[in-house]
Amino acid sequence: MAGASLHGRRILALGQSLAPHAKGPLAGADMELGGIGELAELGVRPRDLVIIDADAWQAPELAAAVKTLSALKACPPVLLVGESLPTGLVRNLLRLENSDVLEAPFTADQLTGAVQGLLAAAGPAAAAPQASGETRCWAVTGAVGGAGATTLAIEIATALGAHVRGERSVCLVDLNLADGAAAAYLGAQAAMRLADFGQAAERLDAAMLQAFITPVSKHLDLLAGVRDPGAFDAVSREAVLRMLEVACECYDWVILDVPRHRRPWTLEALAGCDEVLVISELTVPALLAARAYSDEIEHALGTGLKPRIVLNRLASRMFGPAPSMAEAERALQRKAEAGVSSDWEAAAASANLGGPIAQHRPKSKIVKDVQLLVERLAGAAPARKSKAA
Repeated sequence: MAGASLHGRRILALGQSLAPHAKGPLAGADMELGGIGELAELGVRPRDLVIIDADAWQAPELAAAVKTLSALKACPPVLLVGESLPTGLVRNLLRLENSDVLEAPFTADQLTGAVQGLLAAAGPAAAAPQASGETRCWAVTGAVGGAGATTLAIEIATALGAHVRGERSVCLVDLNLADGAAAAYLGAQAAMRLADFGQAAERLDAAMLQAFITPVSKHLDLLAGVRDPGAFDAVSREAVLRMLEVACECYDWVILDVPRHRRPWTLEALAGCDEVLVISELTVPALLAARAYSDEIEHALGTGLKPRIVLNRLASRMFGPAPSMAEAERALQRKAEAGVSSDWEAAAASANLGGPIAQHRPKSKIVKDVQLLVERLAGAAPARKSKAA
């Protein structure tokens, strides 16, 4: 029974005394014996379970092991076994989300029960998220600097997350590799390091992608690079496109925050999108830039995909000479897809608190306008197979 329930489960066992259990209560599992140092690689090589023999390691090594596990963004279940179980160590271990202790000597049934209990509580958490097979990918880019593209990309991803059924179904990808702001706006820690792959982009797979993921909410994950002024030069075109390809294999929705200055991978990334949203302010220079930028994208892609222009920060005309929607469309020489109301207080408060506007100011006009935009575009066409990269 144990072999059937553990078949294919990946177990990292720390301590040579655990080896005999691979042919006993842990039979059927993919068990690997390792050392404390291998815990740091769990972000890149996920496991379904970690078993630590406390008697095989000194107290400082055990303390370091628990510290490493607690720092992981997605810590697997941990079972600590042994005759000598220091109280302080046990307390720290039990602070992990899914952990247990088993005092030696123990029977095969007791080990099996502890292992199966931890795995049952964790479910499929160690596996990479799997998309339904049909992925929608939207790109959001600003016509000019400061147009609010990152803010709207975050709100669009959040709005999509509120409408999906599966967990972690939406991924927001900040392609401003050098100094992207999505992580800071969300109060999250950027974790993506594409430069580490150099020219070996083919090594990036779904399991490795999880080392770069920052969970934002139940339905939304973030892929954002750590701040690095040289990232655009250090990260290869192949690495960016491979990362997008894998993301589209793992998620139902992928939202790209794309820098407006073209990179070697820009056109290929946009060609893989179902929608391209160009964000513009309501100033004449921004509107002219939005028109020119949209034309450039359309002509460069040559696929028939027409970027949609979204007018950001619509405000009342009671004060100041702000253009109306109709006047803006005359400057654009085309219809705008949508307008998003100005609500400076809501946007500033959410950025300072860390998180989407929908979280901190759910009644903001920005939230309502983005929801309408998302509902219209999400239902405008059937989902297609992922084409990014």
